[in-house]
Amino acid sequence: MPVLTPGAWAQSKYKTLYKFSGGKDGRSPQASLTFDQAGNLYSTTYSGGPHNLGTVFKLTPNADGSWRESVLHSFCSRTNCGDGAEPPASLIFDQAGNLYSTTNYGGDVSCNTGYGCGVVFKLVPNSNGGWKETVLHTFFDHPGVYPSAGVIFDPAGNLYGTTLGDGRENRGTFGSVFEITP
Repeated sequence: MPVLTPGAWAQSKYKTLYKFSGGKDGRSPQASLTFDQAGNLYSTTYSGGPHNLGTVFKLTPNADGSWRESVLHSFCSRTNCGDGAEPPASLIFDQAGNLYSTTNYGGDVSCNTGYGCGVVFKLVPNSNGGWKETVLHTFFDHPGVYPSAGVIFDPAGNLYGTTLGDGRENRGTFGSVFEITP
């Protein structure tokens, strides 16, 4: 592994790997990138996509040094955004190659905002190269809504994350830490 010294950064080079058009490919990537074992990069865009409520994307390196983007999932593709909307957080992989994260909004539209209070989702790769999204949890009012960070696994396969608020006229909680068990 190369060791970076203070002088090495002075000679560093910047290169744009992909520039979003703001259309179906997504817009406003905010989350960290995640590599898979093959060297592909994965993340989310907060908006853009066919419904303008975010995407999960993959960047694949080409032999010439350029990168190709593909959209794995476009949010708000189900009725009333039941699959989530506006994903702000990074993705994580499980050992089987499935992806997990959260969305700020979407899910149950009867949540106090009328726009949904967020979901925890899982993306599973299909044999045909596509991905299937499953909602693992839909946030609805108290005690936690609007997850805005990603999730992590413990050794037993439980997912943990945080929420911004409680959703019901601020009843004394200002966010929460949650656990989802398989």
